[in-house]
Parts: sequence; structure tokens; C-alpha cells
Amino acid sequence: MVFHAPATIIAKVGTAGKGKCALPAWNMLLRGFMAGAYIAMGAALATVCSTGVADYLGSGMAKFVLGAVFPVGLIIIVLTGAELFTGDAMFAPMAAFIHRISWGSVLRLWLWVYIGNLIGSIVFAYFVAYGPYTSWSATGTATVTAFGMTAVNIAAGKTSYIGLAATWSCFLKAICCNWLVNLAILLGICADDAVGKILGIWFPIMAFVASGFEHCVANMFFIPAGLFTAPYLSADQMAAIGAKLNNLSWVSMWTNNIIVVTIGNIIGGMIFVGVIYYYSFKKEIEGSN
Repeated sequence: MVFHAPATIIAKVGTAGKGKCALPAWNMLLRGFMAGAYIAMGAALATVCSTGVADYLGSGMAKFVLGAVFPVGLIIIVLTGAELFTGDAMFAPMAAFIHRISWGSVLRLWLWVYIGNLIGSIVFAYFVAYGPYTSWSATGTATVTAFGMTAVNIAAGKTSYIGLAATWSCFLKAICCNWLVNLAILLGICADDAVGKILGIWFPIMAFVASGFEHCVANMFFIPAGLFTAPYLSADQMAAIGAKLNNLSWVSMWTNNIIVVTIGNIIGGMIFVGVIYYYSFKKEIEGSN
């Protein structure tokens, strides 16, 4: 297993970021769509696999199971070359630092990839809401499954950040999330072989999900999946979820979560990984050029 030195990894990030910023808009959008769908695949798997675990093994193990299977999305993204906004929060600024590309190019990449991630996540959320999250009778009557209940609970919880203290908590969770996500990407770049990349990615992603941190692209799946499923809840199921279901809407998806999480994710990736690592290894990078 080949292991690259830290300065080499940072230089690779800058070079990759420059290439990403040079893509045409349609390609950014297409790769962003794929990445949004791949993150949604991992999130859907995590929703299904964690259902019912807390009842038998406790809430901590339920969180671990959630985190253990979620990384499949980022593994697919890294190995297939899709574009994830939260990763580009590090890649693009690093390219600006090392190769001195314009910040306009950085913002252009962020915009198109973000839109692509959003579309891909929502499309896959629709697929699973009418797939494993609901069961349909011959007459077309829907029943929300146990997996659908988990999905709605997750979505309702993610739109329950109401008030200054709760919003601050959401913001800090978002910083922590993308700090770990981009460390996962750095560890993936450390290795040249697929097994090394997978192992490097898995541990930090498992840690962020199991810890309950907030990822804007994952939430572009989690919240719409709950929104698509919620109309089919029975009265008993709505009572089981409780008052937090009142916070779940397409508006609160943005105001109570994604806007704040996006800002926190940018800071976590750009500042806590990109800026810190660039200045930590600046002399080594410049000396090798």
C-alpha cells in the first residue's frame, strides 16, 4: 500500500481542485447530480439498516450502525469521479491558494455542483419514498413501513433547529461534519490502491454520521425523503412521531437546516482543513514546485 506524504497530498488536492474548476458547467452539474444520488444511496441504506436497532442494542449502537453503512456514498464518489459540494469546499479553495485561480472560478464550481447535488438527492429521495419507505396495496393505498417511519423521524428531527441556541448547535455540527468529511478525502488521497482509499474514507465518515453531525447534501436527501413519505402516515404513526412533525416542510428544510448547514460545511472544509493544511505545508509545497 503506497502512502503519500502530507505535503504531497495537499499538492494533489490543489491540482485536482484546479481541474474541477476548469470543467464546463454542464459537466459540473452532471457530476454533481451523480454525487447527490450516491450520497442519498448511502443515506437510504443507513436509514434502513438502523431501523429498530435501538430497541435491542441501544441508541449508541443504532448510531454506530447508521454510521457504519453510510460511507458507501462517498466511497463511490471518490472512486468514480463524481462531484460533491462538501468536498469541493476544500478542493476549490486549495486550488486558489496553490495555483492562484480566481475565486470566481471557485464560486462557479460550488454553484453548479450544489445544484447538481440537490437534484440528485431529491430524485433518489423520491425513488425510496415510493419504494422501501411505503407499501402499496392492489387498490393503490399506501402504508408507511418501519423504514419510512425512521425516515420521517430523521427528517422531522433535522427541521427542529428552532431558535438561536438550536441554530448555533446546528452550525457547529455542520463545521464538525465537513472537517471530518474532508479529512476522509485526504486519507483517501493518501493511498493509490482501492482498498487503502476505502479504509481511509470509511473511518472519518463513520465518525461524523455516528456522532450526529450535519451534512448539507445528506440532508438534501434525508429531509425530502421524509417529506415525500409523511403524507401517507396513519394517525397512529403521526402520534408516535409527535409534535416535531409540525416543523417538517419544504420551507423549514432550508430555514431550519440546509442554509445554516451549508455555511457551516463551507467553514469546516475550507478553513479547518483547506486553509490550515495549506499554511501548515506551504513551504514544502512551494519548494517542490
